[in-house]
Order: sequence, then structure tokens, then C-alpha cells
Amino acid sequence: MRIKDISLENRPRERLEKQGPSVLSDAELLAIILKTGNKDENVIDMSNRLISKYGVDKLSNCSLAELQEIKGIGNAKASQIIALFEFNKRHNISKQNGKPIKTAKDVFDYCSPKLSGVDKEQFMILHLDTRNKIIKDEIVSVGTLNSSLIHPREVFKSAIKESANAIILVHNHPSGDAEPSEEDKKITDILFKAGELLSIKVLDHVIIGKDSWHSFKDKS
Repeated sequence: MRIKDISLENRPRERLEKQGPSVLSDAELLAIILKTGNKDENVIDMSNRLISKYGVDKLSNCSLAELQEIKGIGNAKASQIIALFEFNKRHNISKQNGKPIKTAKDVFDYCSPKLSGVDKEQFMILHLDTRNKIIKDEIVSVGTLNSSLIHPREVFKSAIKESANAIILVHNHPSGDAEPSEEDKKITDILFKAGELLSIKVLDHVIIGKDSWHSFKDKS
């Protein structure tokens, strides 16, 4: 069925205008972004196929090249999908800017959009001022964590440069499981002790999973 064969009141854009975006399915929202289908399927059917087969999570993590491997998705539509999810990621980050960090959930809400979709562990430092607002975030290591790669010198160098009142250690688990490994525990112990020697407060080490987090402070 072509979009023009769907009654006007049942088309996604017209429904959005009359009833608001909350009434639309994920596929209908994506259809509005993509605008057109192809000769084999209309844009709603295409959107349903994409979401049914790949899920929103996998679509959001696909690269431009990977999206173009999907039947019916050329450069233009791939770019639209990439732009959609990147805009959403930036929106989520902007909501956290300027808010003081009070809990591990605040850390998760701030860092999860930045670390979502990456396929390697990234070790990030949050530099905080006296009100626990983030001055700066910085990635200091990429790859599987081990104590030979995460050196206290690299972790605390920028904290000293930025005159941070305190720092929070953060890293992601691409597997989605936030439970700490033995190496995670070892690194945490080393860095907490280094912070004490340098008189820089290490408030927490938070591991970011897919939908959950692990706080070493909360579990201590």
C-alpha cells in the first residue's frame, strides 16, 4: 500500500499534527523522519521492517556504512537515521549540563549518552567544582582496562590542571553488564589511594552498563 492510499487522518504526519507525537508508534515516528519509502514498500512498512529486525538500540549504534547495507537504505536515509540518534544523544547530554552530581544515577544519566554505542571500554574522568558541578569530562584511556594502562599520573594530571575540587572515575562495559571485574576493583583501589596522597577527592568510580550502573561508593 502506498502512503497516498492511506486515509489522510491515518497518516503519521497528520496524526502527529492533530494528536501529538505520543500517539505514534516507533515506526510511525521513524517514517516521518525518513519521509519516503521505495518502489517495494512505503515508508511506514520500511520503518516497521527496520525496527522489527534490528531494534531501536541496534539502529542507533549503526555506522553510516552499516546502515547502507540494509535493503532500501541509501546514503540519504542512512544520514537521516544517524542525525536522528545523534540529536537525541546531544539532547540527553544537554539536560544534564549544569546540574550538580549528587548520586551515581546522576553520573549514569550524564555519561550514558556519551558512552552509548561504543564497542570498547573507555575510562572517563569527571572534574567537579566545589558545588559538584562538572567542569570538564575527559577520556584518558580506550580499551580493556588494566592497571598497567590506567596510570594515576594520567588520571590526576588534568584534575590538577583544571583545579578540580574532586573527581569521579567512570568507565563503560560494552557488554552491558555493569558488574565490576577483579581488574576494575584493583584499579579502583589504586586510584582511590593515589587521590588520598595527592589530596584530590575521588568521590566514586561508576561503571556504566546498558541500563544499569555499579557504584563503588554505594557498594563500599
